[in-house]
Amino acid sequence: MSQLIETNDQSCVPNALVRQLILQWREDPGATYRGWFLWEERLKNFRSIRRGIAQVVSEIEQGTFGVTYRNSSLETVVHSIAEQRQIFRGADHAFLWKPKLRIPDIYEDAANQRAFGQLLANCACCDTADAIINHIHAIDRRKIKGLGPAVANLLYFLHPTLIPPFNTAIVKGYNALANANVKLGSWPHFLAMRSGVIEFNDRYRDLLSNDLGAIGGFLFDVGSGRYPVPPQTTDASSVTDWNVRLQAVRTEAESLNKQSLSNQESDRTHTEVQAWLRDLGKSLGFSVWIAANDRGRLYQNAPLSKGCLDQLPQSLVSCPGADAIRLIDVLWIDEANQSVAAAFEVEHTTSIYSGIVRMLDLALSGDSLHATAGLFLVAPDAREGDVRAQLQRPAFSRIGNLDIAYLPYGELARHRDAIARFGSGLKGIKAIASPLGRT
Repeated sequence: MSQLIETNDQSCVPNALVRQLILQWREDPGATYRGWFLWEERLKNFRSIRRGIAQVVSEIEQGTFGVTYRNSSLETVVHSIAEQRQIFRGADHAFLWKPKLRIPDIYEDAANQRAFGQLLANCACCDTADAIINHIHAIDRRKIKGLGPAVANLLYFLHPTLIPPFNTAIVKGYNALANANVKLGSWPHFLAMRSGVIEFNDRYRDLLSNDLGAIGGFLFDVGSGRYPVPPQTTDASSVTDWNVRLQAVRTEAESLNKQSLSNQESDRTHTEVQAWLRDLGKSLGFSVWIAANDRGRLYQNAPLSKGCLDQLPQSLVSCPGADAIRLIDVLWIDEANQSVAAAFEVEHTTSIYSGIVRMLDLALSGDSLHATAGLFLVAPDAREGDVRAQLQRPAFSRIGNLDIAYLPYGELARHRDAIARFGSGLKGIKAIASPLGRT
């Protein structure tokens, strides 16, 4: 392992320069720290991805997973990871079936498929680094063609404080900063890198996080070439040259801030649509719940949750999917029986998958009071195709029995005032929505 990781002072970037770089990274609006790690939607995705991993495990254990990647539960969950901003783009490439190479060999080989499922199941159930590493060693001993450390992107969502994300750019960033020679496709190399990442994270923890997604994002931005790698010496000439190049990056970032502004606009629009639904629900006589992690967002200089419920009805608090239900963007609650009359997931640019999973958690919570709730996926008019495509996935086969509909922004914007003035119950909102259930 010492041949893979070099951590002595002569071969690593000086601490002061690394700290300087991390500080700039934290302030860069186009880098992964502000663009992804601090993105509020990021944390909402953890439960849905974990649930998707559990479904993959269940299907493999029951022998119903099949022999293809396309339209499988694995494709669904990996696609939802790849849809996240920046760092995970391309995460699905490693799992795509390459027929000429017959890799990754977990589709046609039943024993390998079961071993892969067992790895995910074992790692989901354990809570120590040593246990996870032992399970990784076990899968590595099988030498399954094409099944390498890309799986770490699944394990990260199970244990974000123990397993870092993994891709080509992260490896490049790590090798550049640690003067290491970690190679892709090797579990031993990944585990060696993980040890170095943990040490690096401990050294700069005051600027990073216990969640290894932060350092993963930093290494990703270094490895993808966003920042020049600091010199491995403190001589004045080298440091001056690096600072000049770093300043050029800062200047360019300021001029190319459009993507960050676009992300901020997405969040603003998301909040605005939540406010429309909040106000409409109140006008129709419902009590309103705003997603727990959105309550403090400001809309027109007031918290989004102003005038809304502080607590969910007890029937929801005590149900199995409570942790996911409390993150549904907007709930309309019938005060008479404390049941959910309607649930809304606003999917402006984020993964539709996560919203559908939260809807299923509500509909299948086991409480008959909520089984008849109207479920609405609220999205820009142009995203209807994306919504319908997601619902065609086998992972959502149970959706056909639910009262779920697509509610486009345009229809909501045009008709919400009229529904508020003249409508009652869910009749008006259902009239402008398109049914999605497959009956």
